[in-house]
Amino acid sequence: MDKLLQYPHNRIKLFIFKFVRLNRLKTNNMKIIYTTILLAATLTSCSNANSTSEKIQVVDNQEISDTLTPVETKKGNADYKPAFEGQTRIAGVKTTTPYEFKVITESLNAPWGVVELPDGRLLITETEGVMRIVDASSGKVSEEITGIPEVDDRGQGGLLGLTLSPDFSNDRMIFWAFTEKVDKGNHTAIAKGKLSKDEKTIENAQVIYRASPTYDGKLHYGGRVIFDKEGNLFVSIGERSDKETRVKSQDLNTSFGKIVHITTEGKPVAGNPFEGQADARPEIYSYGHRNPQGLAFHPETGELWCNEFGPRGGDELNLIKPGKNYGWPIITYGIEYAGGEIGDPVIQQKDGMEQPVYYWDPVLSPSGMTFYKGDKIPEWKNNLFIGGLNSNHIARLVIEGNKVVGEERILADEGERFRDITQGRNGELYVVTQGGKLYSIDGK
Repeated sequence: MDKLLQYPHNRIKLFIFKFVRLNRLKTNNMKIIYTTILLAATLTSCSNANSTSEKIQVVDNQEISDTLTPVETKKGNADYKPAFEGQTRIAGVKTTTPYEFKVITESLNAPWGVVELPDGRLLITETEGVMRIVDASSGKVSEEITGIPEVDDRGQGGLLGLTLSPDFSNDRMIFWAFTEKVDKGNHTAIAKGKLSKDEKTIENAQVIYRASPTYDGKLHYGGRVIFDKEGNLFVSIGERSDKETRVKSQDLNTSFGKIVHITTEGKPVAGNPFEGQADARPEIYSYGHRNPQGLAFHPETGELWCNEFGPRGGDELNLIKPGKNYGWPIITYGIEYAGGEIGDPVIQQKDGMEQPVYYWDPVLSPSGMTFYKGDKIPEWKNNLFIGGLNSNHIARLVIEGNKVVGEERILADEGERFRDITQGRNGELYVVTQGGKLYSIDGK
């Protein structure tokens, strides 16, 4: 009985109430008969899958109900059927632990990436080609850091994601993605350099990797870069958007629409899945991506997760496995921006191509993301937080067994385009918006 009382399940409560009333019955046999009937009826109604049924899952000490309204209520762009239950529009979940957010500064200029320095300050990229340091306690923003190679900031280009060397306290090395302009267009590039002791410049900046081929466009660069446990880099690269380039996501002899795995010198990591394969680039780790802008490792399993923009609908969350094909543009849950279906034939599933763990329609417009590793808000433990651009919110996803089992919208009333998110050493989340704000989110 004590265990039943722990769960706010309406039918269980009803059963308990009726059970108590049965205690007025005169004989034990009557009590047993009626109790058995009520319990059977209650459990049967709990298991029925209809519009009014309710199922409770306990995930990381929080209760998730399938009768909570999914956070997305708008009509989708397409009526495609998901490949499995819970692949989209999962039940909503609501944070019960008190938390608060605040704006640290509003004076940034189109920030794209944010990472915490060892002393708790934040290093931030701005798309026009500028890095700055922000003191999270005072909100003070530094002057621009010089020494950064010129960027092509047309459209979605510019200075993009960044990460620190695992030994930054000693070597002061920074690695970043940017769009590099060349004679016939531009491409996603990865550079590295040393932050000077006075923090005013990047010393000896050099490009270590260039995506190819070069293309004269201004969209879909990808642009996230993160370190793995072995001290190598994972980099996400977009397929440059246009119909003539999107097909190269399936071409293993290009960098378009790929996640690549390289060393700090820009060389392919030994043991990559296409190593030694003719007509395949040895740095490729996975392919068939559209515009992947979020990369993060699960804090317990160590698995690599990625999000990517779909077209009109069909934004995806993927669990990345070496050598796997994630399907774009052959399979998708979205449609063309101008309307009309994608693909010939139009399909959403195909053998040999990975299904997204989760997708959104309408779009989330997912960008930077991080798993929560703090302890101030226990129910967020190992939850994934994704910055949403056009959707103007941060998506909190509860993941269990590599499936999304709950979704919540955070800071949805702020009306901001959330570009990147990272976790600080004290457990707080830091978020930058395209409009120039830096937020902190933390337990009260």
